[in-house]
Amino acid sequence: MKKIFWIFLLLYGGHAAAQVQRDSVRVYYKTGKSELISDFRENGIALERFVGRLRAVLSDARYQRFRFRVRSFASLEGPLELNERLYEARTASFLDYLYNKAGIRLPGEVNVEQAGCYNWEELERRVASSTMPYRAEVLELLREAPEWSYDERGYRVEYRKRELMRLAGGQPFRYMQEHFFPEMRYSSILLTSEYAEPEATFPPDTVYVENRDTLYVERRDTLFLEQPLKPSHLYLAVKTNLLYDALAVPNIGVDLNLGKRWSLAANWMYAWWKTDRRHRYWRMYGGDIEGRYWLGRKAKEKPLQGHHIGLYAQLVTYDFEWGGRGYLGDKWSYGGGISYGYSHPIARRLNLDFTLGIGYLGGEYKEYLPIDDCYVWQVTKQRHWFGPTKVEISLVWLIGRDNTNRKGGKR
Repeated sequence: MKKIFWIFLLLYGGHAAAQVQRDSVRVYYKTGKSELISDFRENGIALERFVGRLRAVLSDARYQRFRFRVRSFASLEGPLELNERLYEARTASFLDYLYNKAGIRLPGEVNVEQAGCYNWEELERRVASSTMPYRAEVLELLREAPEWSYDERGYRVEYRKRELMRLAGGQPFRYMQEHFFPEMRYSSILLTSEYAEPEATFPPDTVYVENRDTLYVERRDTLFLEQPLKPSHLYLAVKTNLLYDALAVPNIGVDLNLGKRWSLAANWMYAWWKTDRRHRYWRMYGGDIEGRYWLGRKAKEKPLQGHHIGLYAQLVTYDFEWGGRGYLGDKWSYGGGISYGYSHPIARRLNLDFTLGIGYLGGEYKEYLPIDDCYVWQVTKQRHWFGPTKVEISLVWLIGRDNTNRKGGKR
């Protein structure tokens, strides 16, 4: 027995062995949703623990050759086309959390697997270990029925899923929907890294056996299963200020997410209306550019929603006259200030954005009187205005695959 002990000690303690360290985490999603919600099913706690361990591993020089495997899945509800977009969007949301919210840069090989939106293997394991109704029939379909078939027109049909839904009037499918499917709407990541212990030193004449095997050490918060996507991080808003629209000033604006709660907004307006017979002139064009920082829980869940503060700069020209004295700013007036606003969802891809800006507006303008068919100049003045210089009630259209509001039914 003592001899075996010394052989073991020599094998595993006498030489620097390359160990493989593995760690994983899984996060869950609501039905038909791709947003990663921290307070849903303790996602935030699991992610915080995993990110803490990940930072420790990445900062330890003894860990080398990192490999990451990312996978996501959707459950069987809903049509295939929507589920395929959904499971890809979940991977994008998961990676966006690691990259932008946790500030992690994954070194080494990052393998985003795309092997389909359904995890049939896990579903089979869950059915096999359960006492669900029609268990044998469900297992037979999962193991024997082809996933796809083709109808008489040559279109692809989800054969296996269809037969599961038809079996026994849908009773087994409803059971799985209640007990299994919530566990199959998730994203997961598996970290594999090599860990090298410092080489041991041996006294002269020491005989030892070199170990060429690999010792595996595993740590897991969750059961790991796997899958996919090319992340897409486009969050763009196109908007129009309804106040300007009401005053017959056509306008358009955009707001582009820059990451880490920052966005860049720009607006442009242009109007050129006149009725010479009634001495009315309505001309205005110009715009502003604004850097915004988004605040609060809603902005953490998804960009371009909730409270925001910003700094903006403006350029504008104008000519107003309404049957009396006119005001002409034919040279650029300039200004800037600070803003506060709130973007409130009103539909799946529509928001209302309320914004007020306080600052300075300056520039030269002329006063004139319309006399007969002429506009007679009266005086030139300098404008120095401190106060509200920006007011918006904007209708906002959200663009981007994940750029939707959590509203309505299931996908």
